Amino acid sequence: MENSATAIETTMQMFDVYHLFDIDITKASGSTLWDSKGKEYLDLYGGHAVISVGHSHPEYVQALTKQLQSVSFYSNSIYIKQQEELAQKLGRLSGYNDYQLFLCNSGAEANENAFKLASFYTGKKKVIAFSKSFHGRTSLAVAATDNPQIVAPINQNEHIVFLPLNDTFAFDNTFSDDVACVIIEGIQGVAGVYAPTIPFLQHIEKACKAKNIPLILDEVQSGYGRTGKFFAHQRAGIKPDIITIAKGMGNGFPVAGVMIAPHIKAKKEMLGTTFGGNYLACAAAIAVLDIIEKENLIANAQEQGKYLVSKLQNISKVREIRGLGLMIGIELYEPCAEVRRALLEKYHIFVGSSSNKNTIRILPSLAITETQINQFIDAFKSVIT
Repeated sequence: MENSATAIETTMQMFDVYHLFDIDITKASGSTLWDSKGKEYLDLYGGHAVISVGHSHPEYVQALTKQLQSVSFYSNSIYIKQQEELAQKLGRLSGYNDYQLFLCNSGAEANENAFKLASFYTGKKKVIAFSKSFHGRTSLAVAATDNPQIVAPINQNEHIVFLPLNDTFAFDNTFSDDVACVIIEGIQGVAGVYAPTIPFLQHIEKACKAKNIPLILDEVQSGYGRTGKFFAHQRAGIKPDIITIAKGMGNGFPVAGVMIAPHIKAKKEMLGTTFGGNYLACAAAIAVLDIIEKENLIANAQEQGKYLVSKLQNISKVREIRGLGLMIGIELYEPCAEVRRALLEKYHIFVGSSSNKNTIRILPSLAITETQINQFIDAFKSVIT
């Protein structure tokens, strides 16, 4: 037996899959973060567009605290009235009162259930997705994500067809009766903020309706007011059959959903989840909707987004500005990694990257202020000149 005094002690380690900044955040409020050393940061990324109404919003904290003090969890084997309240508020604010809501936990899970619904509805398997898409990291969601590096062999799926975004000719040549569904992002976020054009969205909606094939709008990142409308696709005046939502829906609490057109009928046991729609998730999501409405944050997203773009326009080293509202991609003429690093290390500002190595993503809280945008612009100009 090995002497316990000389035995080498081992401890469980985290699975090393993330590129991490050596920053320990201990406090957050609005768009401001503080680390364990008391250093202050400006958050213009919101943890991948998750922080919609601002960190630690008092009404949000109060709603979660109150719910936690009464009941935090029971499964979907009982009636949870908060789910109905959430569905009613979401339907009213989004303009989809006649749709149905299935609650789950993440954007990937929402897309998995959307695919399943579409396949149940059509009885088909083929999925049309688009180049540079990102729909999640789970089974079929990752198969429909155009990034072979994160698709394991077990996830590879011959039923997925990737087409160029905004290419009507390619779409028409591929779209057929054997398609189960078409999935498209309201705006491609991870790709570098690329938007489907209004004519293209209208074209694929018309084609899907003609063949009674579900159109799935992935609004996981582009939804919940981020673009200056509740959903990015609403600028095209279309109504998809299925809409997936997550990220800003819970302002940091894991909650997601699938919004389903009334012609797609529910059957008992066709979908299910243990944690989806739990009391705390609903409390968080209801609080987010209340704050968005009360503080007029969708209008603020539109206004501050326009202001940010106006300040970026005339900066010579900016090649292109893409996006709507507070979903902005800033493309430079060269890789942006060092610019992002300088913004964080020198000016303490968080911004995001994308699969387009030259593009910085700006995804702040919808409550961001003009003063905070000016703070970023000053730092950005200093870094790239």
